[in-house]
Amino acid sequence: MQLKQPPSMDMKTIAMLLLLAAVWGGSFFFAEVALREVPPLTITLHRVFWAIPVLAFVVWFRKIPVPCSFRVWGSYLGMGALNNAIPFSLIFWGQTQIDSGLASILNATTAMFGAVVAGVLLVDEPLTQKKIIGAGLGVLGVACIMGPEVITGFSLGNMAQLAVIGAALSYAFAGVWGKLLLAEQPPLMNALGMLIGSTVLMIPIVVAIDGPPNMDLSLGVWGALLGLATVSTVVAYVLYFAILAKSGAANLMLVTLLIPPFAIGLGVLFLGERMELQAWVGFAVIALGFAVTDGRVFARFSQKEHDSAQ
Repeated sequence: MQLKQPPSMDMKTIAMLLLLAAVWGGSFFFAEVALREVPPLTITLHRVFWAIPVLAFVVWFRKIPVPCSFRVWGSYLGMGALNNAIPFSLIFWGQTQIDSGLASILNATTAMFGAVVAGVLLVDEPLTQKKIIGAGLGVLGVACIMGPEVITGFSLGNMAQLAVIGAALSYAFAGVWGKLLLAEQPPLMNALGMLIGSTVLMIPIVVAIDGPPNMDLSLGVWGALLGLATVSTVVAYVLYFAILAKSGAANLMLVTLLIPPFAIGLGVLFLGERMELQAWVGFAVIALGFAVTDGRVFARFSQKEHDSAQ
């Protein structure tokens, strides 16, 4: 029996995938810079708010229809919470206690958790053995990163790591939410709608907790905030959906493993961060979990074994 393979990637798509990894990896760097003057919840508001006019122009330029249904906009509100407001806030708060590179490694569990959540909640994406094993390896990788001290003495650093894991789980539920409620809408309109939804949610939360945003910020911090909004959000979404259309979701998942090297590299070069050995070991285990969940590496190996036996 011939194994079904996902669509192949040409050199242009590979370049786009690397660029997407770079701009998403850069979001951890931008956040680290912004945290010098701006609290985490307010950074989330800046990221989604300033992205709206830029992405709205893209939607208008491409003549993408804007839905008028209250049901769709209610779904955008939920998507904005699950895919923007909750995970961004958790990651940014986590970065107040842990380095950006470590946060990006923990965030790499998103693909495995997403496969398990989809397997439990979606009929057409059953929970398979490889998904369970992959998620188990992801949890083991997280355990390697957090270390045995999490049992003997829980700290703010441990809470920060769990916050980033919570963000990964929120992304996983967002994937199911989008597939169930927004699959019929244009992808870039979905991106714009959830940004508007998350902005509506974040404004009262930020005003109540952080107070009105302080606009008197240094040039570097403004650059980081606008980088988060335009490069790591708008440009990322345009690349994301372009790769999805050309090469499919399975190939797009590869970005999960490409983000940490970019985030770690920026942290080492510009922020003076250093990754501990246990973080690298954890990343290796998480990468193995991704490979099991994805299944292609092992499927090709099995196919070669089968072909050589014939």
